[in-house]
Amino acid sequence: MSPADNPGTTTRPRTKPKTKVARPPLWKVILLNDDYTPREFVVQVLKAVFRLNESQAYRVMMTAHQKGACVIAVYTRDVAETKAKEATELGKMNGYPLYFATEKEE
Repeated sequence: MSPADNPGTTTRPRTKPKTKVARPPLWKVILLNDDYTPREFVVQVLKAVFRLNESQAYRVMMTAHQKGACVIAVYTRDVAETKAKEATELGKMNGYPLYFATEKEE
């Protein structure tokens, strides 16, 4: 019996289930304010590690200075942790308590 012989039955072509690729969770890199690291040094680190221009770096530094912390950028976890570690190490190598933290984006 073919589908044409039975009008109440419909056949649908088989479709392959599509696999959805989930985006990796994102992480924020946060500059934490301290009272010892010179502002000019913080701006240099932001420019070198995070590729910010002069005005962006200054704005981020001032926001952290006034509010205690500032989100610099959002990356995948590996990139965020690498950049935060690199920036923190630059501070340590120059004798400053400069610190960058990472936090999962909500």
